[in-house]
Amino acid sequence: MHMLYNSENFAVMRFSGNTTAGQGFEIVDKTSRREIYLGGLLADHFQAGVEYLISQTDDEARIDDFLAGYTTLAHHPVVLH
Repeated sequence: MHMLYNSENFAVMRFSGNTTAGQGFEIVDKTSRREIYLGGLLADHFQAGVEYLISQTDDEARIDDFLAGYTTLAHHPVVLH
């Protein structure tokens, strides 16, 4: 697991895959306390979108807006063990 991004509103971790599924990303929405895991083709699409966005800007608000588009799908509450 590798922390890629951490703001007041979001955290993004990358998981390197040792399986055929490859890498995955976990996006945590700190405001709603929900998370989503992206794997497979969705992870590839997410990575391409992030790389493009970062090449255009480093504005935290724009990055958070991008992440919010993915976390609208998040239904899993964040649970700490």
